[in-house]
Amino acid sequence: MTEPERVDLAIPSEAERRIEALRDLLPEAFSEGVPDLARIGEILGIGPGPEERYGLSWAGKADALSALRTGSSATLRPDEDASIGFDQAKNVLIEGDNLEVLRLLQRGYNDKINLIYIDPPYNTGKDFVYSDDFRDGLGAYLELTGQVAADGTRLSSNSETSGRYHSAWLTFMYPRLAFARNLLAQEGVILVSIDEHEVHNLRLLMDEVFGAENFIAELVWEKTRKNDATFFSVGHEYMLVWGRNKEFLKNSGPKWREERPGAREILDKVAVLRAAHGGDDATVQVELRAWFASLPKTHPSKALSRYKNIDEHGPWRDRDISWPGGGGPRYDVIHPTTGEPCEVPPDGWRFASPETMAEQISLGLVEFREDHTKPPFRKAYLIPRPDESEVLLEDDVADQSDEDDDQLVGLQVMPSVLSKQAQVAAKHLRALMGAKVFESPKDHEVLARLINYCTRGNKSAVVLDFFAGSGSTGEAVLSLNATDGGDRRFIGVQWPEQTPEKSVARREGYETVFDVCLERIRRVITGTEDASGLRVLRLRRSNFKVWDPASAPADGDGLALHLNLFADSLADDATDDGILIEVLLKEGISLNAPLTRHEIAGEQVVKVAKAALTVCLARKVADDLVSGLIALGSPRVVMLETAFAGDDAVKSNAFYRLRDASITLRTV
Repeated sequence: MTEPERVDLAIPSEAERRIEALRDLLPEAFSEGVPDLARIGEILGIGPGPEERYGLSWAGKADALSALRTGSSATLRPDEDASIGFDQAKNVLIEGDNLEVLRLLQRGYNDKINLIYIDPPYNTGKDFVYSDDFRDGLGAYLELTGQVAADGTRLSSNSETSGRYHSAWLTFMYPRLAFARNLLAQEGVILVSIDEHEVHNLRLLMDEVFGAENFIAELVWEKTRKNDATFFSVGHEYMLVWGRNKEFLKNSGPKWREERPGAREILDKVAVLRAAHGGDDATVQVELRAWFASLPKTHPSKALSRYKNIDEHGPWRDRDISWPGGGGPRYDVIHPTTGEPCEVPPDGWRFASPETMAEQISLGLVEFREDHTKPPFRKAYLIPRPDESEVLLEDDVADQSDEDDDQLVGLQVMPSVLSKQAQVAAKHLRALMGAKVFESPKDHEVLARLINYCTRGNKSAVVLDFFAGSGSTGEAVLSLNATDGGDRRFIGVQWPEQTPEKSVARREGYETVFDVCLERIRRVITGTEDASGLRVLRLRRSNFKVWDPASAPADGDGLALHLNLFADSLADDATDDGILIEVLLKEGISLNAPLTRHEIAGEQVVKVAKAALTVCLARKVADDLVSGLIALGSPRVVMLETAFAGDDAVKSNAFYRLRDASITLRTV
C-alpha cells in the first residue's frame, strides 16, 4: 500500500532551513545535494574578497553560530489549569528557555510576527540565568530548572572580571536575534531595550543580523533623575529599532504617525454631538465651536481649536493653497459657480499641475469661496482622510512656512526621546499585584504607544516578547485592545528564574519570575473581562519517543530490546492535549489556533480552526471512527501511529477511505 506521510517531529536547524532556501533560490549551485560555494560566487558575480573586512567578531562567535545549526525535538506542553479559556485563547504565555522556544516557533510563525519587543539582560555583571549548552538546550533547561537530575551544567556567568565579558553577552544574544528575525513579517519591526554597557555592541550585532540598511532609529527613554551622580545623571536607557525589511516597510503603507494630545478628545466630542443631533453637521459645527471656546487654555484640545469646521469626514480647518516659498505654477482654476478663472495666489498654486489640482477638487479637498475674485483654500482634516494625497499629508504634518502649524495638526511623528518616570510603572504594577513583586518593570503604557505606532495602528498585530519579565508587553497589548476594540495577540516567553528567597515576591507565593508574569496577565484579563483568553504552555520533552542512535546498544539482543521500547511511539507521560499542541507546533500551525473538540466513536477528535486540520487522538482505529472523520470534512487528518497497533490492513483501510474522500492522512 501507499503509506501515509509521517509528521516530522524534529524542528530542523537554522542551517538546514537556510540551505533549503538557498537551494530554492539557486538550484544550479548544488551538486549532489551540496552547495558549491565557488559556483554561488560565479552566479552572483562575486568572488573571494580581501581577508580583512568591516564587521563584528568576538570570542565565542563560533558557539553562537553553532546554535543555528542545532535542531530541536522538544515540545510545549499545555497547562490548562493556569490558562483562561484554553481552547479559544488568542494569547500565549510560554515558560521555558527562549532560545529553545524560538527554535520551536520557526515553523508556525515564520514571517508572521508584526512586532517584537525585548528587554534582555543588560550585562551588568550578574548571571544571565541561561545555559551555556547550545547543543542540548532542552536538556540543559530541564536540569537547571530541577526537572531532571543535574549534571553540573552551569549558568552563563558574566561578571566584569571575566575576560570575555562583552563576548559572552554577544554569544548569548546572537542566536536569539537570528531566530527572531525569521519570525518577523516583511513589514515587521523589532525593538530592543538596552543600557550603555552594550548599546554599542548591540548596534553592531543588529547590523549583522538584520542588515545595517534596515536600521530605523535609536530611541532614548528618559526614566529617572539621579541627583547623587558624580558627573551626569544617567537616568535613561536606549531602545534600538530595526525593520525586517525597511524598504518594504516604507513602500507598503502609510508613514508612521500618532495622534496629537487633544485630538482624540475632539473626535469623541464630535461623535457625541452627532449622536445627539442625528448627523446634522451644521448644528454639530456650532456646538463644537462653543465647546472649543469653553475649554481652559491648558486643555490639550485648545491648541487644535482651528479644526472648528465639520463635514462628513470629520473636523477640518482651512489651509493656504499657495506654493511654499513662492514661484509656484500658474494656471486656470475655474470657479464652479461663476465659471470664471479664480484669482491665482501671488506665490502660485500649491499643486504642480492642473491635473493634480483637479484630483484634489474631485476629492472635495479644495473649498471655493463665494466667487472667483479670491483663491480657494485647502481643507485639512484633523485626522487625514485615507484618500488624501501624500503631498497634503506631508504638508499638514509639518509645514515650516507656518510656525504654529506643527502644533495644529491631528497627527505627529513620534520623537526619538521619550520621557516617563520609572516610578509610574512600578506603582501601577504594585497596585495591580497588591505588593512590590518585581523590580523595575517596563511601563506598559509606553510600550502600548510604541506597539501601536510601529504597527501603524494594526488592530490584528501579533506581538512577541521572548524576555517577558513581569509581563508588561502582554498588558500593553491587552490595554490597546481595550482602548480601540482591537484583536491584537501576544506571545510571551519567560525563563522560570527563581525569585530571591527573602524577596516580597517569594513571600507573596511567587517562586519564579514566570509566576509573576502569569499572574499579572491573568489579573489583567479577568479584571477587564477580556475575552481573548490565555493559553499557557511549558517547555518539555516530546510526547513521543525520540530515537537517539547514540544511545542504542550495539549488540543484537540489546538492540532488539531497545527497539521493542519504541513499538509504542508515545512517551510514558504523554497527554492528549500535549500531543495536540505538539502536532500544531510540528505542523507549523499557530499556537493560538481555535480548537473545537468532538467525540467520534467514543474517541477524542479536535478540529483546528483556520488550519484545515483535524487531529485524532484515538488510541484505536475503527470503521465508524474513520466515517466520522470523513463527515467532519477537514482536508487534512493527523492520527497516532500507535492507534493502528502495527496492523497494516487497518491503516490501509483508513488511508484509502480518507483519500477517496479527498482527505490527506498523516501519522505521528
